[in-house]
Amino acid sequence: MRYLIVILTLFLGVCSASGKESWQFTRINTSNSELSYDVVRKIISDRRGYVWIGTAKGINRYDDITTLGRGGSDTSAVALAAALHADLCQIYTDVDGVYTADPRIVKDAKKLDEITYDEMLELANLGANVLHSRSVEMAKKYSVKLEVRSSFENKPGTTLKEVVKVERMLIRGVTRDNNTARISLVEVPDVPGIAFKIFSILAKKNINVDIILQSIGRNNTKDISFTVAHDQKDEAIEALQEVAELFKAKEITCDDSVAKVSIVGAGIETHPGIAAKMFEALADADINIKMISSSEIKISVLIDRDKAERAVQVIHDAFDF
Repeated sequence: MRYLIVILTLFLGVCSASGKESWQFTRINTSNSELSYDVVRKIISDRRGYVWIGTAKGINRYDDITTLGRGGSDTSAVALAAALHADLCQIYTDVDGVYTADPRIVKDAKKLDEITYDEMLELANLGANVLHSRSVEMAKKYSVKLEVRSSFENKPGTTLKEVVKVERMLIRGVTRDNNTARISLVEVPDVPGIAFKIFSILAKKNINVDIILQSIGRNNTKDISFTVAHDQKDEAIEALQEVAELFKAKEITCDDSVAKVSIVGAGIETHPGIAAKMFEALADADINIKMISSSEIKISVLIDRDKAERAVQVIHDAFDF
């Protein structure tokens, strides 16, 4: 069997000229390129797509390579495993696997023996920091079997694969994401095309929108609320205010003291009552829900940020992990 074990993988360059789905790894040195020196001190990429490599003897610019960015070592590992047709890709990190919740918040969080790609992808996108979402996407696409293990302890970790054994555990994890803010457009005209105008403006600015809520129209107006990443809220508000006359909102408000708490699990789609159980746990803890979003394998709620850790704990306690 061929195994790819990755503790830390560093590539000087990754070619992406043929598109992000076609990865070609290139070793850059003084013999095969115009690199000024083999001892590299810094690598940065700018907004124009150039990669600048600083060495002890000069600065070199490349326009046919790119850095992998955040999560690059995870993504590099999976890309190599896919290219080598490895039977298993083991990623060693500072945790010994994927847990049902952040052990720093929930003391009785349990480590999962296995989890599906889809479940792990949702957890990664919703705030779990064990693996970067890009590495999970690539593992799923190329059917790379992944195992997350501890760098400090010699014991089994958590395995990612397409299908896992059917267990009584309907929910795989509870996550918290503090990097969120809610923006509301109050009393916009209740006419066709308003939502298109609003969200096309944000799309042009490369601002991702998550939860969307539209109120029932009254007096020919309606309210539209949505969430964006906290570090994009100012840019989103500025973009909307610049063209406010297009949708004639009474006002644009922002609540940046919120957090998103989510549950993830394949059992959500086929088992009724899971949402009610989650909401009951929050109600019993006197935690108000501001917005709700759901899909086949996840349910997310927007709540006050100062109650997010408490929410994770009570939701985790409510389910039989």
